[in-house]
Amino acid sequence: MKLDPQLLEFAKTMRSNATDAENLMWQLLRAKRFMNLKFRRQHVIAPYIVDFYCHELGLVIELDGSQHGTNDGKEYDAERTKFLEALDLKVVRYWNHDVLGRRDVVLEDLWRRCSELKQTSR
Repeated sequence: MKLDPQLLEFAKTMRSNATDAENLMWQLLRAKRFMNLKFRRQHVIAPYIVDFYCHELGLVIELDGSQHGTNDGKEYDAERTKFLEALDLKVVRYWNHDVLGRRDVVLEDLWRRCSELKQTSR
């Protein structure tokens, strides 16, 4: 299936306009720095663009700002998560302020989740 060129272009734009939290998380995940896993950022899983994706584990990481706390945001996120989980992907979400202010807690949680996924994928 060919991906929508507009979606790919939008993902590229999002990579160059990343939030502080996304930039920090990318520095931690890129180049197999985290558990020797390959992550992609602003990866297209049509019709969505996910913040971070690890194909090996089928893991999607979403970083959420305040707009995700609204009723519309929660509804959209639930619909999106349901869609991704139907593709047999695991979705984890972290708040931007936690990535920026409590990085150790976020990484500890992510380490635990990735370890569990590695064990079940064998």
